[in-house]
Amino acid sequence: MLKTGLLHELLHEAQNTKKLIAAIPDNLLNWKLTEKSMTTAELASHIVGLYDWYERVIQHSELDFHKYDYKTGDTSKTENILAKLDENIKNAKAAIDNFDDVKALEKWRLVAGAVELIPPMPKVAVLRSIVCNHIYHHRGQLTMYLRVSGNKVPGLYGPSADEKG
Repeated sequence: MLKTGLLHELLHEAQNTKKLIAAIPDNLLNWKLTEKSMTTAELASHIVGLYDWYERVIQHSELDFHKYDYKTGDTSKTENILAKLDENIKNAKAAIDNFDDVKALEKWRLVAGAVELIPPMPKVAVLRSIVCNHIYHHRGQLTMYLRVSGNKVPGLYGPSADEKG
């Protein structure tokens, strides 16, 4: 039952993520909201990269940032970012397919070498609180990038202001 819920959320929310990233015009990819902000491509790529964490959490007991070698791929075009998203969603789905209630309660932690960034917590809690919420947080940022730059924001949970009337 747990696996079914996680899979449903992954697939439903992945469609929202695809819709949002697909709304990014290529000419916005190097744009930043502020000097301290990521570029649009960096933010979109970060969101896409978080889908890689499903596999990292489900199949391992920790993630060490010093050893994590995630390849973002070519972020010069929105279509490339979307292709990487499809790849990561496919891998996340496969990881969830091999997940069960026993594994869900196994502990997982995030470290950077000897420094513990997130103490051990059940994998299911990591998936919901760290992975999913992290994705949703950054998707919210991305909607602001689109809005402030004068681009249309797609509706994720019903129509957006750009889709009404």
